[in-house]
Amino acid sequence: MDLPNQARKDSQGICFLGKVKFSEFVQRHIGEMKGILLEAETGDYLGMHRGFWFYTIGQRQGLRLSGGPWYVVEKDVQNNVVFVSRNYYSLDKRRRTFRVGSLNWFSDSGPSDNERLKCKVRHSPDFHDCTVTKEQTEENGDVLAVRLSEDDQGLAAGQFAAFYRDSACLGSGIILDSWDEMSFPVCAKALETARMEDKSKMGKPIRIMNLEHLVKPEPEPAKVA
Repeated sequence: MDLPNQARKDSQGICFLGKVKFSEFVQRHIGEMKGILLEAETGDYLGMHRGFWFYTIGQRQGLRLSGGPWYVVEKDVQNNVVFVSRNYYSLDKRRRTFRVGSLNWFSDSGPSDNERLKCKVRHSPDFHDCTVTKEQTEENGDVLAVRLSEDDQGLAAGQFAAFYRDSACLGSGIILDSWDEMSFPVCAKALETARMEDKSKMGKPIRIMNLEHLVKPEPEPAKVA
């Protein structure tokens, strides 16, 4: 196809911003809010970050941590905690169960309960077979519990998931949280580990600092350009 932009280089940022860096754009419009970096496997406190919205699952650059390489493997949006690991491709980072909120269906009803559909997460070209179950919560309203037929490496809160019946797109929603094969929220498990005073049961008798004053810091005002 003779497209007018066929000779342009691929973009890894937001094209319409021009030469403005993504991090600068986010800082200008959202601001910063300090949070903590935790090692996903141990719950160890590693340092501070500028706000979970600056980081994506699988990100390696910009963490400024020694002893790496480190990768972002999970984000706790509610508590502004970013979890990192040196073992991004290990099996325990893969999961297949998650919940979706802010549902937007092209028809009034959406999918039926326990219906088998196709699901597309992020910008990946691949589709997953999935089973969806309807839930109702006071906090998030209508919620869809989704179980994929196979593991996905990069599920994270805040990502979009679109649902298809055959080739027809039914609609989409925003991922609220994800679970491992033990049906335990991944973020909650690591955060619970971090709050333990004595981790001797894990073979590492390390004293963990009290995280309560770090988990929910006061947001810094956005800078006006």
